Amino acid sequence: MHAMSSKLKCSDFPSLARKSVDTLQVNLGYRCNQSCMHCHVGAGPRRKEMMDADTVQAVLDFLRASSVGKLDLTGGAPEMNPHFRELVAEAVSLGVRVMDRCNLTILEEPAYEGMAEFLADHGVEVIASLPCYLEENVDAQRGKGIFQASIRALRRLNALGYGREGTGLVLNLVYNPQGPHLPPPQASLEAAYKRELAKRFGIAFNQLFTITNMPIQRFGSMLVSKGLFAEYMQLLKDAYRPENLDGVMCRTLISVDWQGYVFDCDFNQMLGLPLVHRGRSPVHLSELMGEDLAGNPIIVLGHCYGCTAGQGSSCGGALDGAVA
Repeated sequence: MHAMSSKLKCSDFPSLARKSVDTLQVNLGYRCNQSCMHCHVGAGPRRKEMMDADTVQAVLDFLRASSVGKLDLTGGAPEMNPHFRELVAEAVSLGVRVMDRCNLTILEEPAYEGMAEFLADHGVEVIASLPCYLEENVDAQRGKGIFQASIRALRRLNALGYGREGTGLVLNLVYNPQGPHLPPPQASLEAAYKRELAKRFGIAFNQLFTITNMPIQRFGSMLVSKGLFAEYMQLLKDAYRPENLDGVMCRTLISVDWQGYVFDCDFNQMLGLPLVHRGRSPVHLSELMGEDLAGNPIIVLGHCYGCTAGQGSSCGGALDGAVA
């Protein structure tokens, strides 16, 4: 178990059980060309963990054997995995909807020329991280020059048809708060993003997802170092809304790490809390062929308040039915 887990132990978060799985979220590795403060993965250029070819094949075998219709690729920068294109192309050929969680700047790296065109050719939904529409805020969070590189990448995606009506190429953006507070209402922030990005840069996109920062990994360590961990946890608990429980992503998603082991969500993966199935843990994806996980208990700790606070938070942004 990850060291941060001891700080997140709690007995008062409600127990949860799974529904049927409709999304396979796969972490292709922790290597990234950025090192962001809010990153719950702790990804960066020096990370070595990368999914190998055999595990990629296990992912494809699972997709062939299941009714899962969505493949959510994440990292790190998932595009940095050498098997990324093979996995995407094969999944698309199986009729699976593929989503790529892209940091945008990877599309400007010399080794990834043509990646934007590849994504468009295969109809991949791009979920792009852009923590603000103001340059100074983005560069403060992610590093100098990141904002302008992100804008260039968004314009490139727009030129390929992403975010444009009638193309079928979906471009969604992701917002994370810069500090230890909850995201603002998603609908009003999305309107501001669309207005400012269109006016300043001529950029269009489909939706904005607001995601609460999780008190784990790099962000959690920052909270601890500044003496803010307990205060942030209290903020999340005070904002808890029980109506968000039905829509949390762990009810219908399983998360697979770079070695092929399965977790209830990406956050549990980063805390070293593997999925338990039929009394066994850890469980490899290859062991779940044909298995029905409906009713399976979900491991919960204090960080789960991050998904249920306020308007709720998931990999798809604010939860349906939440009060903005």
